[in-house]
Amino acid sequence: MSFLSFFKRYKNFGIFFSVLCIIIIAIIYNILNVKKPLPIYQPAMVSEELVDSTIQHQMKYHRIADFSLTNQNGETITQDTYKDKIYVADFFFTTCQTICPIMTDHMYKIQKEIIGDDDVMLLSHSVTPKIDSVAQLKKYAKKKGVIDRKWNLVTGDKKQIYELARKSYLAVKTDGNGDEYDMIHTENFMLIDKKRQIRGFYDGTQPEDIEKLLEDIETLKDES
Repeated sequence: MSFLSFFKRYKNFGIFFSVLCIIIIAIIYNILNVKKPLPIYQPAMVSEELVDSTIQHQMKYHRIADFSLTNQNGETITQDTYKDKIYVADFFFTTCQTICPIMTDHMYKIQKEIIGDDDVMLLSHSVTPKIDSVAQLKKYAKKKGVIDRKWNLVTGDKKQIYELARKSYLAVKTDGNGDEYDMIHTENFMLIDKKRQIRGFYDGTQPEDIEKLLEDIETLKDES
């Protein structure tokens, strides 16, 4: 039997087998590339030095607490501003000359990547609110290219900001109480979902962490 005759005889089988192979390969590819859901961080999952002692053993139901702060335009910013939004939060101060400029540049990069995405915003809390008045935040925002509709720089009651850092965002090692000479400083970026849950921690000074954060935002959007 010639090769041509053999091919004609088994043509349908060959087509069926080829299609089956393509389907199997596609299924395997999809299984291997399924994005794992991001963890929902609870205080008990985070290093104790980052968590206020009153909530260290909490294992479920942790969410960012209600807040009321003031942004660079003198507007009141609350949890309602971020309702149904994914957002990235951090803590900084405008006169910082060490890690803050790097962190702000990385926040700007994130802003650039999410500029057309209405589901994602940014939130930066000043840890020196007496220095970082509305006017100071506005000046800093203009210098750093902050787009108001995407990114709020907020000031306000220092004790409230400290409580947010320790009891909500699980972001800093110090357990300071917000006194005049007491100051939080952290390089952490936190990824917050639409339910006000923490879904990721990132080093805001490291470019590779920023890339991971951007990837995780996409994973979180797929989950929503």
